[in-house]
Amino acid sequence: MSGFQELVFSGVQPTGNLHLGNYLGAIKKFVALQDSNDCIYCVVDLHSLTAQLVHDDLAAQTRSITAAFLASGIDPRKHIVFNQSRVMQHAELAWIFNCVARIGWMNRMTQFKDKAGKDRENASLGLLAYPSLMAADILVYRATHVPVGEDQKQHLELTRDIAQKFNNDFSDRIASLGVGVEMKVGDETVNGFFPITEPVIGGPAARIMSLRDGSKKMSKSDPSDLSRINLTDDADTISKKIKKAKTDPDALPGEVDGLKDRPEAENLVGIYAGLADTTKEKVLAEYGGRQFSEFKPALADLAVEKLAPIAGEMRRISADHAYVDSVLRDGGERAGARAEATMKTVREIIGLLDN
Repeated sequence: MSGFQELVFSGVQPTGNLHLGNYLGAIKKFVALQDSNDCIYCVVDLHSLTAQLVHDDLAAQTRSITAAFLASGIDPRKHIVFNQSRVMQHAELAWIFNCVARIGWMNRMTQFKDKAGKDRENASLGLLAYPSLMAADILVYRATHVPVGEDQKQHLELTRDIAQKFNNDFSDRIASLGVGVEMKVGDETVNGFFPITEPVIGGPAARIMSLRDGSKKMSKSDPSDLSRINLTDDADTISKKIKKAKTDPDALPGEVDGLKDRPEAENLVGIYAGLADTTKEKVLAEYGGRQFSEFKPALADLAVEKLAPIAGEMRRISADHAYVDSVLRDGGERAGARAEATMKTVREIIGLLDN
């Protein structure tokens, strides 16, 4: 993005065990992006309060997500790994964005509608304002790129709207203080303080579905443990779950178009492609025409090869609370310094007194 130093930011909620969908849809991308980008990865513990206000084990879950980051290959020395609540500037900027964003924008968020259900009047204000805090998470670091799943794409579009409205509302102040950065918005070149953040979406495994129902997303909350592969599963469990995964009676097609209306087949092919760092086309070039009785054992072996070492490393790291806490503490200090640099300028732009 012209004018802004490129920075990747993303976060994961500490709510229950991570599963294969979290790994392929998010964490694996995090690891790949760190090779050529400045990255900040966050355990968004404040966001978890919108789903469940009282947690018995929030600290343990936060450590578990951190362990998954580290076990998967994220380097906390070259990049920043921390938990959101350590950096108070997230909440400070979220309040400012609450005053920038419009209620109508929040009411249109499909995730709010889904999670609030029919009794929206009893939903928490935090759930409604969730996207505003997400925008603050990203923009307090003036991040230019955010790897997200399809289900978060609408929230990132709102982040872009909030950044653009802030830039427009305070354009004169931004110009007079000389803190704006030139950037392209569509075909127009504009000057603003916050970047119009770009989503990083896609890949063969951008959306992993349940192993028991290819029409539903793989979820921690599914009552059937056979519906997902947890990152803590051992080799035997991983293999068993894949071999029990729902399929249809037909052979795998030779072309991707042949997966249409075959959700379970498409899901398993996508999982294979995601784990093997290849495409669905190449998977079908090798396995097209074969039955699932041949494909499932190959997929199980691949999953065990890729995931079992991560599970073992997660268990080792999770047991060392002092090390995990030191990573989060160091990351929080470094993240906090960056966030405060942004907020000092934001306070100046909007006219707040700053010590």
